[in-house]
Order: sequence, then structure tokens, then C-alpha cells
Amino acid sequence: MKPGWKRALRIAGWVAGGLAAVPFLYLLAVLILGLIPANAGWREAKQGVTIFVRTNGVHTWIMVPKVTAEMDWRPLVPGADLKDPRWGNANYVAFGYGNRTVYLETPTWADLKTKDALSAAFGTGTSLIHADHDDDPQPSKDQRPLILSHAEYGRLVAYIRASFRYGPDGRPILIPGRGYGGSDAFYEAVGPYSALLTCNEWTGRGLRRAGVRTGVWTPLSQSIMWRLD
Repeated sequence: MKPGWKRALRIAGWVAGGLAAVPFLYLLAVLILGLIPANAGWREAKQGVTIFVRTNGVHTWIMVPKVTAEMDWRPLVPGADLKDPRWGNANYVAFGYGNRTVYLETPTWADLKTKDALSAAFGTGTSLIHADHDDDPQPSKDQRPLILSHAEYGRLVAYIRASFRYGPDGRPILIPGRGYGGSDAFYEAVGPYSALLTCNEWTGRGLRRAGVRTGVWTPLSQSIMWRLD
């Protein structure tokens, strides 16, 4: 074999080895950075605003009361945006963040296409906010309550509001007629989704902004939920 071919094969081997190491390095970073706490001295408030962190095992949402002294979400995500406007009378709304294509074309995880997952991971698509209205949420293993002080909740409100893209009328930009059911809707969001800024990292950033103790990087649902046990 000619020396040039040997060198090319060595380079190809190094590239293949580097690519094979990427998933391992990503998971190692998930573990290490998830264990390092942000806001390590945080303690849950005895009185204040009760929010919930909700998960389906893969994706997380931040669920907040519709109306408090800090924020009335009804004008921002009104019942009129829903397939069943009656859900506009619900007293909580859960906000999640995700890749546009995955949100709109993947009603179940079984529908997820490899090309869409790769597009989301490499940040080549735009993002959406998912708003799901709910009434009287209850604590469970998949829905963990947290009591925030009013100051902490105010910071969380500012974070969520800044995640929406707004139209000329000052309202979030609705994706008309799209939703998984009668109680939810999608809105245009700021920034591209990626393997670094995942739906769960969006949740983690919101909790960190509020001052809640969580990992310094939280790309997986487990990165968020284990600290709430």
C-alpha cells in the first residue's frame, strides 16, 4: 500500500474514532455537569407561588398558575388559541420548549424520524413554545411541586416571557390549528433548539434563573427530575 493511502486511512480512523467518542463524551458531560449544582444554597420557600415541573420521561415542562400578582398569563396564551377554548378557564398552564419539526410532526415518540432528530440535535431548525392548559394539577412522580418566593417566581416569569417571539401586535406568534389535543397550542420561540439547548436545558435554565438548585447543565429529563425527589 502506498504511503499516501496509509496516511489517508490513519486519518479516516482518527475521524471515525472521534465520532464514535462523541456520544460517550456527551453523556459524560451530562453526568458531570448535572451533578455540579447551581444555586447550591437554595431552599424551597415556605410560602409563595406553587409551580410544578412536569415530565413524560423524555421531555419536561414548567407548569405555572394562570393568575398571580406577578403575572396573568391569560392575555398571552388565551383560550381563543385552543381547539377547545373552554381550557382557557383552567388555572394552570405548562410551558415547554422544543424543535419545531419534532413538535409538529412527531405526535408520539414512535413517529420520530432519524433525520429530524439529527436536525434538532445540530440546531438546524427553529424552535417553538408548547403551552398546555391544565386544571388543579396534583403532585405525582411525573409532576413535582415547588414553592417559589414571589421574587423567584418573578424571575421565572421574565424568563418564560422572553422565550416567546412576538408579532407586531405585541402578542406571541401562534401556530394556528396545531396542538396535540383541545388544551394546548404552539407558539414561535426565540433561538434554535440543539443538543446543547434541549427542552430540558430550557427548563433547567428557567429554574436556575429563578434561583432554584439544579445542575449547571440539564439536557435530559433525568438531569432535572432527580433533584426534585
